[in-house]
Amino acid sequence: MNDMDVIILCGGKGSRLSEETIIKPKPMVEIGSMPILWHIMKIYSHYGYKRFILALGYKADYIKQYFYNMRITSSDFSLSLDPEKAPVFFNRPIDKEWEITFVDTGLETLKGGRIKRLEKYIKSDRFHLTYGDGVSDIDISKLVDFHNSHNVMGTVTAVHPPSRFGEMIIEDTEVTEFDEKPQMNSGYINGGFFIFDKKMLSYLNEGEDCDFEFGPLQEIVKNNQLRAFKHNGFWQPMDNIRERNYLDNLVNTQKAPWIKWKK
Repeated sequence: MNDMDVIILCGGKGSRLSEETIIKPKPMVEIGSMPILWHIMKIYSHYGYKRFILALGYKADYIKQYFYNMRITSSDFSLSLDPEKAPVFFNRPIDKEWEITFVDTGLETLKGGRIKRLEKYIKSDRFHLTYGDGVSDIDISKLVDFHNSHNVMGTVTAVHPPSRFGEMIIEDTEVTEFDEKPQMNSGYINGGFFIFDKKMLSYLNEGEDCDFEFGPLQEIVKNNQLRAFKHNGFWQPMDNIRERNYLDNLVNTQKAPWIKWKK
């Protein structure tokens, strides 16, 4: 197991997914029968990173209970009604090597405050950090190598934003290409999948109003302490039902580019 913690921000309310998030937190919305949070964790786990710290907020109990019960719900077992006898499990629970720390960082806390409130649980000098609502076919090993190749505090994965409405290539009046969900070719945006040295935490405070992208991250950039790892492959957030359905369909048709652990 690689010795870097993986912090995942799981505290938002996901108001644009209210059809789902009225009963569950956004990271627990399912694509292909498993929460998107599980998919994100599998991306890191595939590359050997299996120690996770989840920054919880909205409906924190839902996430805690899901993983607390996962050993039972993912296994066949025999149960004696004698309370002094432990259940007997017949198969190996999935992802049994994962170590997950659950931290309730407050209902209204902004991202910077959430990250700072995790500080005492971070064991590694460097850590991964990402959002709990986006997947990618990023090569985490190459991301780590890139971070190690420069002597600055942080790395952000730069991605091309996906078109929210699809794209048609038209020559004269003839449609020559129709792409339902293309990656746009121009420009980069923040795609998450960060790596930071622990000293970046000095830019944050535990206040509810401590943001991450606005303020601290801008200050880190001003101090020339952030580099961009350019990822030109698949990246997709899940901000609304249409995008949830798109990701769900990719999984169900076995066309999900980020699922490398089955290959």
